[in-house]
Amino acid sequence: MATRSGVKAAYRPTPARGRPAALIALRNLKMARSAHAYVRGNTTRFYEWLDSLESHTLPEGPPIWICGDCHVGNLGPIASTRGHVEIQIRDLDQTVVGNPVHDLIRLGLSLATAARGSDLSGVIVATMMEQMMEGYERAFGNAREDADGTIESPECARVMMRQAWKRTWKNLARERIENTKPTIPLGKIFWPLSSEEKRAVKQLFADEAVARLATLLRSRDEGASVEVLDAAYWVKGCSSLGRLRVAVLLDIGRDSSSGNDLCLMDIKEAIQAAAPRYPAVKMPRDNGERIVEGARHLAPFLGERMRASRFLDRSVVLRELLPQDLKVEINQLTRDEAMKVARFLALVVGRAHARQMDASTCASWRLELQRNRSKTLDAPSWLWTSIVELVGRHERGYLEHCRRYAMDSATR
Repeated sequence: MATRSGVKAAYRPTPARGRPAALIALRNLKMARSAHAYVRGNTTRFYEWLDSLESHTLPEGPPIWICGDCHVGNLGPIASTRGHVEIQIRDLDQTVVGNPVHDLIRLGLSLATAARGSDLSGVIVATMMEQMMEGYERAFGNAREDADGTIESPECARVMMRQAWKRTWKNLARERIENTKPTIPLGKIFWPLSSEEKRAVKQLFADEAVARLATLLRSRDEGASVEVLDAAYWVKGCSSLGRLRVAVLLDIGRDSSSGNDLCLMDIKEAIQAAAPRYPAVKMPRDNGERIVEGARHLAPFLGERMRASRFLDRSVVLRELLPQDLKVEINQLTRDEAMKVARFLALVVGRAHARQMDASTCASWRLELQRNRSKTLDAPSWLWTSIVELVGRHERGYLEHCRRYAMDSATR
């Protein structure tokens, strides 16, 4: 027997009243899938561990907007409202005005964990850190606007960009909501909303300023009507599990016959960032406004498509999901691909940082990055020391996490 969405009746989506406990259990299981998944879902502990390290001193970089959670999965192709596509930072939940070094270490830890998951040697990991620094520093050169053409893209990035250009609404619908009909199917990924949440969705998109977000694309009329077709709680991600997350399907112009008339909107709760901010810097007090402001500086294509609002007295960020929005997926890395991935993704992060600095600041920051190099490693000693220590701590934490949360499920 099937429901209205075609989901077998044997699977029952979790109702709103049972959601918190179910999400915690699911998050713990997702983080147990691999050491890399544990890294992605552990931003808070990353900064706790980083703050506890005593064997090194991190340089104080210029105060700029940083990602705050700069792991591999938070980078990928992003589409602009005009149809352009670039690989940029795609998740800014942890963004703050802080030390750019934190993004470098977070990215380095993610790359090192991915490399070890691909059974690459420690020598390869060390070389990846060198390549990462080369890519990052390239963004701060005199001709940083031409930096894209100076570093070869890895195969995974080229494949993703080709996929992004070809994708349509049907691809997005099949991937995100499992069908192309104007409904959101309830099941493993989407759970029912409470009556209060359904009313809040309707009220939210009755706001003209919010509804206008759905008409930003060049293919839509600015004054077109916006109607809520369906909405559901979205069980998505790892670090965001447990927070309010709602998928909303909209009809633009009251005609759902084509992809351009349908809009899949993501409502995501904005909470306080775990990433440390520099003292005495100005940032929006509202977490949703903070995220949007950080996105405008770090990922302009994404920033122009985001809005901050309130939902059931919670700060939230809204954005339309586009078919071209993808994330970097790393399954198995070869030695050569590992080098290219490290260099290229660090360049992407470097460009996001560099666009916030004037020429003088770029030059001085690059000089600082080139300090503290040893004769055997062409990367700063503070970076390598941090990565080595954090890889060990994450591995211990991951194994303990598996013992505590995943063993019962694995033996059932």
